[in-house]
Amino acid sequence: MLPFQTMNPLPADPADREKSTLRDGIRTCAPAVPGLLAWGAVTGMVLVQSGLSVWQSITMTLIVYAGSAQLAALPLIVAGAPMWVIVLTTLLVNFRFVIFSAVIGPHFAHLHWSRRLWYGYFNADMVMAFFPQRFPAHTLGKPVGKLGYFKGLAYTTWWAWVIGSLIGILLASQIPSNWGIGFAGTLVLLGMTIPLIVNLPTLAGVVVAGLISVAAVGIPYKLGLVVAIFGGIAAAVIADRMIRSADAAEGRF
Repeated sequence: MLPFQTMNPLPADPADREKSTLRDGIRTCAPAVPGLLAWGAVTGMVLVQSGLSVWQSITMTLIVYAGSAQLAALPLIVAGAPMWVIVLTTLLVNFRFVIFSAVIGPHFAHLHWSRRLWYGYFNADMVMAFFPQRFPAHTLGKPVGKLGYFKGLAYTTWWAWVIGSLIGILLASQIPSNWGIGFAGTLVLLGMTIPLIVNLPTLAGVVVAGLISVAAVGIPYKLGLVVAIFGGIAAAVIADRMIRSADAAEGRF
């Protein structure tokens, strides 16, 4: 558990419990807000500087709630890549959200599908980083306080992202292109990603994906990114199996 994550005693009243955990979620996510604002601002600037209008950029920001997917799709759109390449790349970049939903979704299985669909839109990296720490798998079937905590994380993340993106979109014309905004965005993304590396399989996936992405940078239509994603996933799976096999051999399971 992170040092700034608090777990206050839950009040007896259900409504008060949800409010209490909502406040906990906001406090937990608060330290990440500056990074989210910066990442949103960088992405917003890149949208406009890539040729999209202000309204097109705002629409894309609200619909495609994923900066990495936007930045992956923009160079392909500008280069006139085939639609299947653009769609495949964005799907692969966003494939992590399928994993996020598989982890977090069962905690809200008791909700109506329309509400699950609504909350699914807000499921983001920061939610995945903190929600399972407060509510691990063994708390399935115990919904007390979960929705409030999820909202605190998800809504804080969304507002920080949207505000940052709007700032970037509106200020894009004031930022010279030679300032290296794309590189700044990479640094911000690294700063948000590194704290999420919590075990060896994750580290293996990140390292292998990074090495492949550098080695495959010359592949047309940015398909090196696709290769890096598959390589990172494979490395993480192999590392996880090796660790589990070693633990089993030593009788830890």
